[in-house]
Amino acid sequence: MVHSEMHEWCIAECMNDARLGIEKGKNRLSDERDTEKISSKKKERNWDLKQYMVIALLAFITVCCCILFFFMIYRYNGFAGFWKHLVWILQPITIGVVLAYLLNPVMKFIEKYLLKLLVPHMKREKQARKTARGIAIAGALIFLAGIIVLFASVVVPSVARSIQNIALAFPDEIKRLIDWVEDFTQGDSEVAEMVSNGIETASTMFQNFVETEILPQVQVYLMSITSGVIYGVKLLTNVLVGVIVSVYVLSSKEIFAGQAKKIIYAVFKPTRANIIVDTIRKSNQIFGGFISGKLLDSAIIGVLTYIVLAIMRMPDAMLLAVIIGVTNIIPFFGPFIGAVPAFIIVVLQNPIQGLYLLIFIFILQQIDGNIIGPKILGETTGISPFWVVTSILVFGGLWGLPGMLLGVPVTAVFQYIVRNLLAYALKKRGLESDTESYIELVRVDKATNALVYPDGVRDKASDDKLQKTQNKDEKTE
Repeated sequence: MVHSEMHEWCIAECMNDARLGIEKGKNRLSDERDTEKISSKKKERNWDLKQYMVIALLAFITVCCCILFFFMIYRYNGFAGFWKHLVWILQPITIGVVLAYLLNPVMKFIEKYLLKLLVPHMKREKQARKTARGIAIAGALIFLAGIIVLFASVVVPSVARSIQNIALAFPDEIKRLIDWVEDFTQGDSEVAEMVSNGIETASTMFQNFVETEILPQVQVYLMSITSGVIYGVKLLTNVLVGVIVSVYVLSSKEIFAGQAKKIIYAVFKPTRANIIVDTIRKSNQIFGGFISGKLLDSAIIGVLTYIVLAIMRMPDAMLLAVIIGVTNIIPFFGPFIGAVPAFIIVVLQNPIQGLYLLIFIFILQQIDGNIIGPKILGETTGISPFWVVTSILVFGGLWGLPGMLLGVPVTAVFQYIVRNLLAYALKKRGLESDTESYIELVRVDKATNALVYPDGVRDKASDDKLQKTQNKDEKTE
């Protein structure tokens, strides 16, 4: 009996201990769950706080931008004056950066050959590179000084002399041209009278333009000669400081590039930072290749024009070469813009030579467009003629001559960015990104995202794409 009671008591105690253990486990689990809930609530509160902070910061920036925009509109004159003053202060740095960007190809060309000579003959490669960079910068500046001296001593006096002679002999040249037209069209008085009236009207308009527009401006400039001298001295000082800045930029361009990349990768995530760096690198390739290539192309055209016109004994050959070379910088419209004043200058002195000049300009532009230009520029921009014309018209209308020059590379960079964005969006949807695949496209299959073509067109599109890939691989090899 006692044994059985002890046994029952042990069982009851064990059951009580088990019950207590289960209750403790339940209490522990509930405590852990409560702790997790409290921590999750804290995280949610922290996340909500971060979200609110971001939203508040964006709202503050938006309000500040709106206030600044309103201030710019309401106090436009004051803001414009401040902007002009700021641009004037930063002019030496701007000149230095532009000079460094333009002289960089010359410096790299000289540095490449100097390294081949100095590295084998110097103990330390770092010292050889530093010496080569210094000599290359000096060579680039000497090259720039040589161009300026050449223009100041040869081109400018010749052009000024030609303009002075044209201005003095303009009435006699008009009369001589009218007499030539009458002799050439003898027997047809109506044609001769019509041409003579047109020439007289054009000459009268030109004389009125000179009297009403040019001469008053010249008088204003002469009256403000003192302020003009002061401005010229300040500008010359800014140019000299800009040359010094360009030396520092050229000597430390790798450091500046590294600092810019460091800032980009510190601010953005690696994926976005890589895209930004690639876009900047492509923009530099487009701008540098186009501007330096266009300047070299125009210089070649100007020199070639002067040589041929001198052989042909054209009047004012130097002036004509400068006009044709400078206007050739403007893409597409440049040759036509330069041909008009060049033809007028020559035809007033010798109508037959004016006709020869037009023929020569036509042949020269064919050579430039098919041989010289592609060799120098290549596929620098990679945009179609339609976008070239559109960019010149739009940017030229906004910013004049600089807009006509820089509009093409700006449009090329914008098109490159848009092309990459479209390729990313299409790739995300599982679609092809090349334009050729969409020319004969009928629709996109909703279920498979496959491009649907008319019968027989898909095989042709695939063959064209395969042929294009093979041609690209052959060029790469």
